[in-house]
Amino acid sequence: MELIDAIQKRRSVRKYLPEPVSDEIIISLIKTANLAPSAGNLQARDFIVVKDAETKKKLASAALNQEFVAKAPVVIVICTNEQKIKRYGSRGINLYTYQDTAASAMLIMLTALEHGLGTCWVGAFDEKSVRKILNIPDFAKPVIMIPIGYPAETPEMPKRHEINSYLHMERW
Repeated sequence: MELIDAIQKRRSVRKYLPEPVSDEIIISLIKTANLAPSAGNLQARDFIVVKDAETKKKLASAALNQEFVAKAPVVIVICTNEQKIKRYGSRGINLYTYQDTAASAMLIMLTALEHGLGTCWVGAFDEKSVRKILNIPDFAKPVIMIPIGYPAETPEMPKRHEINSYLHMERW
């Protein structure tokens, strides 16, 4: 699949078939995610792969009861890692690590599509709950959950704003 085709085809999938996702594919997603750009090539992000049904139920509850999180065969939680980025000070902790996790998330989503999988970016969750559920250390922060599975739906493309509402040439 060509990159532009993948970008245009990607949708937020919230209904998944009950088929498992192989460990081989999961490892491929994580390896690809780690190819994303990162500040100073510090790769200040960590990935938690969750397949356990009870843990996914807890994550769904922490994600403001978004039940589709529990129904996905796999959930990948991407965390910042302040230990790895500390040389950049507060800007590294408060900005660069978020940029790094976002770039990794997008690569996971596009690579998943290449494997015939659907994904959804979930940012709405209670951080303290997720931290406790997954035993995340204080120097790391969960930022993005990505439920992953074979899609049981093909969502329509949501309406997008016209380009003149967000494109600025030379100046705002």
